[in-house]
Amino acid sequence: MTFITNIIDLIQEFQGLLLEATWQTLYVVFLTTIIAYLLGTPMGILVVISDAKSIAPNKILNGILSWIINIGRSIPFIILLVALIPLTRWIMGTSIGPIAMIVPLTIAATPFVARMIEQSLIEVDSGLIEMAQAMGATSGQIIWKVLLAESLPSIVRGVSITIINLIGYYAMAGAVGGGGLGDLAIRYGYYRNQSDVMILTIILLVIIVEIVQRAGNSLAVKIDKRNIQ
Repeated sequence: MTFITNIIDLIQEFQGLLLEATWQTLYVVFLTTIIAYLLGTPMGILVVISDAKSIAPNKILNGILSWIINIGRSIPFIILLVALIPLTRWIMGTSIGPIAMIVPLTIAATPFVARMIEQSLIEVDSGLIEMAQAMGATSGQIIWKVLLAESLPSIVRGVSITIINLIGYYAMAGAVGGGGLGDLAIRYGYYRNQSDVMILTIILLVIIVEIVQRAGNSLAVKIDKRNIQ
């Protein structure tokens, strides 16, 4: 009971900072997710369709894209964050603050999204693709009406996973003044040795992650054709 009372008192004391940090976390993560999917989805599609056994084989393109994705996914975010400070400053005019963090977050998330899209598309039954080809469907029609349409539930689940990963990445960005809940936890919870603030930010992050996960799973189930009787 004492713990709950302390949390309530803490929320009242830091209400303004908590609201601002939560809002920063949400808009930076969701904006980054949108940009990352705009960039990563075409990459993932191209990797799949350029495979040797797919509808538009291209060994060189497939190799280059796979290499870019693998390199991008292999770099730890905290290292990437620091390494991209000059680029972030050049693009955004600053390397600190919530908006500036969109640059490293997008660069980190795009290869991840591309791989998620690739994994979703290759799960599609090859028999459906062969059927579409037999009916004279174009490559564009196969991509939109077969690959993307059939893998949509998996893609939706991938979106929720991407958002959750970005929440974790953005929390790390608090170490370099990136704003959001991670920044609040470091400035008040760590530097000022207020462990209760640290605990509160962790609770808020867990709640956000749980909401995103449940929403993603629920939406994926609703649009999954296999669940329609």
